[in-house]
Amino acid sequence: MTSDSLTRCFERCFSVGGGKTAISFYRGDTLETEVSFRDLEADSNRLANGFLHLGVTRGDRVILYLEKSLIFIAAYLALLKIGAIAVPLNPGFKESEMDYLLQDSDPGLVLCGTTQEATVRAVGPETRILAVDTARPYQELDLFKTASQQDPGTALTTEDPALIIYTSGTTGTPKGAVLTHGNLVHDAKNIIDIWEITGSDVLCHALPLFHVHGLCFALHTALMTGSRVIMLDRFSAGRVVGHLTGKEEGRACSVFMSVPQMYVKLMDWIGEEKLDFGHVRLWTSGSAPLPVKDFKRIKRTFGKEPVEREGMSETGMNFSNPYRGVKKPGSIGLPLPRLKARVVDPETFRDVDRGQEGELWLMGPSITPGYWRKPGETAEAFVDGWFRSGDLGKMDEDGYFYITDRLKHIIISGGENISPKEIQGIINKLEGVAESAVVGVADEQWGEKVVAAVVVSKGATLNEDEIRAYCRQHLHDWKCPKDIIFVQELPRNTMGKVLNEEIKGLFIHGD
Repeated sequence: MTSDSLTRCFERCFSVGGGKTAISFYRGDTLETEVSFRDLEADSNRLANGFLHLGVTRGDRVILYLEKSLIFIAAYLALLKIGAIAVPLNPGFKESEMDYLLQDSDPGLVLCGTTQEATVRAVGPETRILAVDTARPYQELDLFKTASQQDPGTALTTEDPALIIYTSGTTGTPKGAVLTHGNLVHDAKNIIDIWEITGSDVLCHALPLFHVHGLCFALHTALMTGSRVIMLDRFSAGRVVGHLTGKEEGRACSVFMSVPQMYVKLMDWIGEEKLDFGHVRLWTSGSAPLPVKDFKRIKRTFGKEPVEREGMSETGMNFSNPYRGVKKPGSIGLPLPRLKARVVDPETFRDVDRGQEGELWLMGPSITPGYWRKPGETAEAFVDGWFRSGDLGKMDEDGYFYITDRLKHIIISGGENISPKEIQGIINKLEGVAESAVVGVADEQWGEKVVAAVVVSKGATLNEDEIRAYCRQHLHDWKCPKDIIFVQELPRNTMGKVLNEEIKGLFIHGD
C-alpha cells in the first residue's frame, strides 16, 4: 500500500498544477467561479488553520451538511490536512435523520448551509455550528480569509481516518463506514490506472458530493491527476447534455461518471436527435444496476459502450469492466488490482463453483477497517479478514463478476428462496414496462409473499392480469407476484438505488 496520505497526494498535484484551472463551478446555466490548483491549496490551508483556531483537532468528526459547492470542497480538503474526519451528509436530510446521525457521529463541529442550520439547531441545540451561505458565490465568502495560508503541518499516516460515509440504511439503521487515508489513496490510484485518467482529461461532474461516487471516485481522481472538473451544482439533463456536447477548448469533457437513472433522463431528453459526443472517451455507470437494454441504448445514443463498475461505501471501487477490452452488459466486470474476491455459500462459508450464486467476499487495501463505534456490526461484517459484501453474485468462465441480488433482499416464501432481481428481469422484458421493483411483504400463509411495483412506459397500457400471465409463462408459480401495483416512478435515493422499504410501504399502507 502507498505510504502517502491523501493530503500529500493532493498537495503534490496542486504544486504541479499551479495556476491551471482545477474546477469550473456552474450554478444553473452560469459559470459562477473558477479556481486553480494554487487557489485550492491556499484556500484549504486558510480553512485548515481556521478550523484549528476553532478547536477542531485530529480525530474530531466534522459534519459537512451543505449543498454542493466549492466551499464544501475547500472545507473537505482543509479537514484532511489537520487529521479531522469529514462526515459528508445529504443536505436534504430531515430532523429525524439528522437526530440519529448527530448522536452517532458525535461531531466536534457541523459546517452547514444557512438553509440547513435550523434543522441542526432543532435536533442538536448543544452542537457547535458554523453556517455558511452556499447560495453566495464562493469568492464572496469571507470564511477564515484572514487566516494563514501556510500548511498547518499536521503529520498524517495512511492509517489515519479521513472520512466517514454513512450507508444508505435501506434495510436498517445507517452505519458509518470509516475510510482511512490509505484506503482512499489506493482506491483513487486504482481508478486512475484502470481508466487511464490523466491531467489532460476534463470531467463533467453532475453527481452529489456526499457519496463515494461523486466525492471519491470522481473528485479524488481528478484532484490527484490534475484533471479539470466541470462541476454542476445539480443534475439537469439539458445542462449536462450541453456540457457533454460542448467543444470549447479546455472545457470539452472527456469523462462522464454517472448512475443509470441519470443516463435514462439524458437519453429521454435527447430523444431521437443525433448529437456529437465523439470527444467523450469514457462513460461510466455505477451505484445501481444498469439494465442490459439501457447499456445498448447508451451505446446507440452516445456512440460508446458504458463501462459498468461496482463499489460500496465500505470498500471503494471493487470491480470494473475494462476500459480497453470486452465489456459484458449486466456484468460488474473484473476485480481491481490488489482486490481479492470470492463467491461463497453464505451458510457454509465455502467457495462455490464458477457460474453458481453465492455471497461476494472481498479483501484488499481500500476496504474499511470497520464501522464507526459499532464493534458488533464490524465483527459481523468480517470473516477471517474477508469483508462480507451482502451482495449475492457469481463469476463466469472468463472471470467477470455479476451481482444477482442483495442477500437481505431475498424473499423466503413458503420455504423457498426467491430472488427479486430475477422476477424484475422478467417483468422488465414485457413490452410496455419501463421498470419494476419486486419485494417481499409479510404474509400469514406464506411467511412472505412476492409483490411488484410497476412503472408503465409512456403511452403504453397494461393491467395486472397481463403481467401475471407473462410471469407465469417464464417463472414458477411460487415466484409470480401475488399483488401488483402501478406507480408513476419508483422511489429512489439520490444515487438511484430503489428504496425497497418504501416499496413495501406501498403495499402495507397503500399509495
